[in-house]
Amino acid sequence: MKGSLLLVFLFLFFASCKKSEIKVPSYNEGELTIVADESFKSVTEALAEGYMISYPKTKLKVVTQKEDLAFLDLLNGKAKIIVMSRDLSKNEKEAFKNKVDLELLPARFAVDAVVFIVPKNSSIEKISLDEIRQGLESDEKRFIFDGTNSSNLNFVAQKLGKAPSDLKFNIITGNENVVQQLSKYPDKIGVISLNTISRPYGKEATFLRSMIKVLPVEDKGRLFEPNIENLREMKYPFSRVLYFLTSEANFNLANGFIRFSCTQLGQMIVQKEGLQKYNLYQREVQMR
Repeated sequence: MKGSLLLVFLFLFFASCKKSEIKVPSYNEGELTIVADESFKSVTEALAEGYMISYPKTKLKVVTQKEDLAFLDLLNGKAKIIVMSRDLSKNEKEAFKNKVDLELLPARFAVDAVVFIVPKNSSIEKISLDEIRQGLESDEKRFIFDGTNSSNLNFVAQKLGKAPSDLKFNIITGNENVVQQLSKYPDKIGVISLNTISRPYGKEATFLRSMIKVLPVEDKGRLFEPNIENLREMKYPFSRVLYFLTSEANFNLANGFIRFSCTQLGQMIVQKEGLQKYNLYQREVQMR
């Protein structure tokens, strides 16, 4: 009888130990890799740093990958959370539904822009939508992008109703490299993300801004600069909304990070990056 009781006790003991080892999903501890196009690296890293400050037991890492390739990583289970800027095609939406098996819920958190730049001493002061369209169809290849499969190229092509493969352009790999090497090609126009140069007091962003002019874009006789007001109203023709996609079904780190980025604290970080926050929070003041 005593032997039977001992066996029961040992079974219950080891069963309870095994149960305690089961990892319960948590948003406030653990490690997470966020995949983002290099164009969104600055704001994504700033949000990741803010999250780790709020939850010290977490470790978030931002890995850069071209936008199209990041989406493929999400579909194939190589990434749990990615940053996107362009609209998904019908086929991509179907692929997400079939492979990820979740409802497609873009978590919008910031308004960025694709901007057109020239060297500081260039005589060019503006550019029109027609000039952009014609230039990207010309064999002169007047525009320099940061690469194929990149968010900047994808978004401009989508804006013009074209496939990226239909456009003619030159490549210098990386947004920062486009800025730094543009002076070697005075007849060319660089195409980068606003977030590359938007951090108001960032040392690196300040240095990059000192080398270039950002061209206002003319549309229907009006000039639009990529400033906060025009981003807020989406008046600048190449304004774009950044959003997260995740394959995480439960409330673990990925969804915790998404929620943080879309709350007031996360949106303050977006604002400090020099971008337009997507979720607007009203400030209430009580008068007595």
